[in-house]
Amino acid sequence: MPEWDPEAVVDEALARVLLADQFPELTVERLRLLAEGWDNTVWLVNDRLVFRFPRRAIALPGVEREIAILPSLATRLPVAVPVPDFIGRPTDAYPWPFFGAQLIPGNELAGASLTDAARAALAPALGRFLRALHAPAVLDAFGDGLPEDPNRRADMALRVPMTRRRLAEVEEHGLWRQSGALAWLEAAEALPPSSHRAVTHGDLHLRHLLADETGRLSGVIDWGDMGRSDPAIDLPAYWFALPPDARPAFEAAYGPLDQAALLRARVLAVFLCGALALYAASERMANLEREAVTSLERSLRD
Repeated sequence: MPEWDPEAVVDEALARVLLADQFPELTVERLRLLAEGWDNTVWLVNDRLVFRFPRRAIALPGVEREIAILPSLATRLPVAVPVPDFIGRPTDAYPWPFFGAQLIPGNELAGASLTDAARAALAPALGRFLRALHAPAVLDAFGDGLPEDPNRRADMALRVPMTRRRLAEVEEHGLWRQSGALAWLEAAEALPPSSHRAVTHGDLHLRHLLADETGRLSGVIDWGDMGRSDPAIDLPAYWFALPPDARPAFEAAYGPLDQAALLRARVLAVFLCGALALYAASERMANLEREAVTSLERSLRD
């Protein structure tokens, strides 16, 4: 059974029941499936409201954190994030919490079809966003209410072997073939535990960065893995999203990056792109598969 298989799915009929029962003030004129992922089913209501329904129980603590923290965190960030306006409670019809927020215009980076020039233009905005998120004042304000690295993303003794296994799976499925040595993985595996802490998104991959029709970074979504961790775990986009000649512009906006941070970020970039490639191939999402493999290759370019 794939690790992303759902434990509960909110289909159109159930979505209409839940919205009508819990939000009678909301007249649902149009309803369409916007997206599905590992942890959530997403419905678009009246072309302006996005309702996210968890698909797996493991996602529930993250949903509760999003509801509690995003309204205040959003005011500190230079890029739009979901702000829960409609809070759904567990019922007999659906036993888990959910929420609705205003639609953030834009496409997932995986589907935005950006040129290298457009990707380069993203670099300063992405750097400014992460600098604001990782600011000490944000950690002071929200850190006590967040778990410590909930998915052990900063633990290279765990993550490097996971990345090697993921790459082997990608090769076994014929999605990509390694063409060069990855000696830097050994250096990453030898890194000691990090004591650097910031508020982190925790899962900043191709589907969670939004770009509008002009290529502008328009939003950052899906904060269910938000935590308190080494800020390097939010830096994979330095590798997977940006061509090498655009990375200095990211660093100029974000601030200096040391070798340890770059190594941690690179491991996670490769792992996340590999995971997305496998998921996309299994779910027959051709655009995501293509972008994940391209981003994997980009992450291996110095």
